[in-house]
Amino acid sequence: MDFAETEDQKMIRGMVREFAEDVAGPTCNKRDKEQIAPIEEFKKFAELGFAGMTIPEKYGGQKLDDISEAIVVEELSRVDPSLGVMVAVHVGLCSMTIALSGNEEQKEKYLPKLASGEFLGAYSLSEAGSGTDAAAMVARATDDGEHYTLNGEKMWVTNGTTADLFVLFAKVTNHPDYGKKSHGGVTCFIIEKGFEGFEIGKKEDKLGIRSSDTCTLILNECKVPKANILGDVGKGFPIAMNALDNSRIGIAAQALGIAQGAYEAALKYSKERETFGKPIAAHQSISNYLADMAVRIDAARLQVYKAAWAKQEHYENGSSRHTLEASIAKLSAGDTAMWVSERAVQVLGGYGYTKDFPVERFFRDAKITQIYEGTQEVQRLVIAREIGK
Repeated sequence: MDFAETEDQKMIRGMVREFAEDVAGPTCNKRDKEQIAPIEEFKKFAELGFAGMTIPEKYGGQKLDDISEAIVVEELSRVDPSLGVMVAVHVGLCSMTIALSGNEEQKEKYLPKLASGEFLGAYSLSEAGSGTDAAAMVARATDDGEHYTLNGEKMWVTNGTTADLFVLFAKVTNHPDYGKKSHGGVTCFIIEKGFEGFEIGKKEDKLGIRSSDTCTLILNECKVPKANILGDVGKGFPIAMNALDNSRIGIAAQALGIAQGAYEAALKYSKERETFGKPIAAHQSISNYLADMAVRIDAARLQVYKAAWAKQEHYENGSSRHTLEASIAKLSAGDTAMWVSERAVQVLGGYGYTKDFPVERFFRDAKITQIYEGTQEVQRLVIAREIGK
């Protein structure tokens, strides 16, 4: 078993790290404070070709291996977790879902614009009463001949106020399974921002990842052409679950980056700050914190990369789905990000509680990784189900 990064992976890590530090880093605190989405930073990032890293070359992309995809999100999140999740949603939940489930016409129409960064992608599954229980969605779609007419509200949409294209789920009311099964009639739609009856609702004022915009979407007699159904009518729920398997690895990579960034900030400070005549890193209580941080981060990284490897094996070689590995990675990395960032604040003491140092922001940003793309409680349910088969 080879744990070494390939030369391409090393190059990608270096490129993204340089971009994150030189381009995203100088603006991330201001954007966090003012809740400004990193759209300009994303456009610059797209110029490097990474906006199309899950899209085949045929459609204008530069498809990377799945470990490299995780490395990209990790390195962005090591500096700016808000930009990290913007990219993760764009390349994973939106672009990859269309690449996997779209027909040729849909791929040719949308993937080149997503690959170039002309379009920013988003994904909309959750509603006010159906977050963890996604099948309980109440957004409705009615067949009106040439179109489907959608009504309802979707919630917790990352990139929602800035995205140009949305992968969105609603229940088709005239499907035979509608009302008979919990997910009966669930259908996946591709929605452009300018569609009639499609409105951007409330933007959330969040604890963390404040530079990542999260909003409500309002479907008010929204007209969606039948050509924009992704997959088959009534077969959208498996598409949603497969997308979550993939995106959980992206969120795990985001959490890994947060943990790494918080650890590095704490390590740097501990070598510079002196008490009782020596750096605090030389005190056993602090050195133990740093050792535990390093161990947990290394363990989480192995689980994230293993999940990315399992995902690639699934799609390239027809191996079993990577549901178990994705949930393990998400659970482990999310808890690691929260634990490490909290300890990093403690290492910095009073300074860690201020906005003058990045650990305060990492601490706030870490919490969401235990919540979205399936809470930690859901991950445990998934893991228990998978190991019980």
